[in-house]
Amino acid sequence: MKTQTEWTTLIRPRKGILDLDLREVWRYRDLLALFVRRDFVALYKQTILGPLWFFFQPLFTTVMFTLVFGSIARISTDGLPPILFYMAGTVTWSYFQECLVKTSNTFIVNAPIFGKVYFPRLVVPLSIVITNLIAFLLQFVFFLAFLLYYGATGSRIEPNVYVLMMPVYLLMMAALGLGLGIIVASLTTKYRDLRFLISFGAQLLMYGTPVVYPLSSVPDKWLPFFLANPMTPIIESMRYAFLGVGVFRADHLLMSGGIILIILVTGVLLFTRVERTFMDTV
Repeated sequence: MKTQTEWTTLIRPRKGILDLDLREVWRYRDLLALFVRRDFVALYKQTILGPLWFFFQPLFTTVMFTLVFGSIARISTDGLPPILFYMAGTVTWSYFQECLVKTSNTFIVNAPIFGKVYFPRLVVPLSIVITNLIAFLLQFVFFLAFLLYYGATGSRIEPNVYVLMMPVYLLMMAALGLGLGIIVASLTTKYRDLRFLISFGAQLLMYGTPVVYPLSSVPDKWLPFFLANPMTPIIESMRYAFLGVGVFRADHLLMSGGIILIILVTGVLLFTRVERTFMDTV
C-alpha cells in the first residue's frame, strides 16, 4: 500500500491571489496543445463550407462595410481603396473580439470539466487566444493577397519598416483580449448578465475604435477618449505599417501597452482568486 510520501504530484489549494504558478501552466503545455487542436478542428466541423468560413467572414463583413460606410455614408478611407481599408480593420478587430468574447465564457462553458479533473484553469483561456491566433493568421494572409492585388494594379499603398512590429501588435491584442476576457469570466460566475452584455458591448466598442473610419476623421476634442481605447493605436499602427496611411505614434503605443498590462495583471489576479471558489457559484 502506497504512503503519502510516495506520491509524485501533490495538489494543494492556492493560498492567495498572488499564488500564481506559471511553471505549472507550462507543465500542462501538452493539454494546451490538445485544447487548441480540439477548438480549431471543431470550429467549423460538420459545416458545408468548412474552413472556407475563415475567409468568407472577413470578406462578407468587408463588402458590407464598403457598401454601407464607403458607398452610402461616404466615410473617408484616407485615400485607400475601401476594400483594403475595411478589411485591415475587420481582420484586426475580429481577432480581439473573438478572444474577448470566447474567454469571457471560460468558467460557464467549462464548468463540467473543471468540476471533475484538476489542471491549471488558465490553460483554457490561453488555448482560446492561440486558436484565434491561427484563424487570424489565415485571414491576414487573405488580406495580404488583396494588398498585393491592389499594389500590383497601381493603388497608393506604401508598406514600411513598421511591419516588423507585427509580433508586438499581435501580442498586445492577445494580451488585451485575454485580460478583459478573464476579468469578465471571473465576474460572470456571480453576474450572469455579463454574458449577454459582453457580445453587445464588443459590437459597440468597435464603433468607438477606428475600424470603419480613420482616426484622422475624429475631431480633436474627442481624440483623448479614442486614444484611451487600447485598440485604437494598434489598429492605426497596423494600417500605417501595411498600407502607409494612419497614425503611428510610439507614445500612443506605449500608453496602450501600459493600459493593457494593467488589464492583464488585474485579469490574472482576479481569475486566480475566482478559480478557487467558482464551483460553488456556477
